Amino acid sequence: MYKVVIIDDEPIIVEGISRMMSWEQLDCRIIATAYDGIEGAEIIRKHKPNIVFTDIAMPDVDGLTMIAGLKSEYPDMEISILTGFRKFEYAQRAVNLGVTRFLLKPSSLDEIEESIRTMVNNLKAKNILSECENNQNLEDSSTDNEASNFIVNNAMKYIEQNYAHKVTLSEVAEKTYVSQWHLSKLMNRNMGQNFSEILNNIRIKEAQKLLKNPSLRIGDIAEMVGFVDMTHFSRVFKKNIGVSANEYRNTISSKNIDIRMK
Repeated sequence: MYKVVIIDDEPIIVEGISRMMSWEQLDCRIIATAYDGIEGAEIIRKHKPNIVFTDIAMPDVDGLTMIAGLKSEYPDMEISILTGFRKFEYAQRAVNLGVTRFLLKPSSLDEIEESIRTMVNNLKAKNILSECENNQNLEDSSTDNEASNFIVNNAMKYIEQNYAHKVTLSEVAEKTYVSQWHLSKLMNRNMGQNFSEILNNIRIKEAQKLLKNPSLRIGDIAEMVGFVDMTHFSRVFKKNIGVSANEYRNTISSKNIDIRMK
């Protein structure tokens, strides 16, 4: 029996799908339901369902990012969307991210049943493939797919927008709907760096820009780019750039003088 989770902020939708489908005849059983994306993500990590029915237009939820997170972290999971959001480009992107069916509300029971049968057949096909390729790590092979790239890009955007604050891996993982472990793995594989290295690189690049302004003190610049400890800033700056922040500033000043003299 394949495990199913249903997520929708409309209780009547959750109740309707739960009760009106012949789940056992479809080789499925509902193991949990949720009424928002955050609760849904927690349930999915806890129960690791085979099939997910979800809306993507729920309060405080970035639907595409949630879908990308699920497909990146659980590549074999089958996902169907049931939503009132009718933008074609959105549906196309969702399908590209790995969604099996994109159903518009109100959908008939026949449409919902067809999507369930399709997802079940896909799972059975994956099981056969898995048995034939026991030596292949399917999870690792998914790291370069669109969903994983989508997650890394969104994570980078969030870091670039929030580097000046105390941003953490946990916070970024929550915003991209994946676990800390999975996000860390994706960053290492896609960027060749861990979270701390990526964050520090962004901060140091911003510090380099600010050092061009001679009216700003180095200690203030360190704070402006998110370092709470001046010693830590100095150590990271020298490691990344090869010289101290003060030496870097002096080099900039010398170059500016040379340019004016010429």
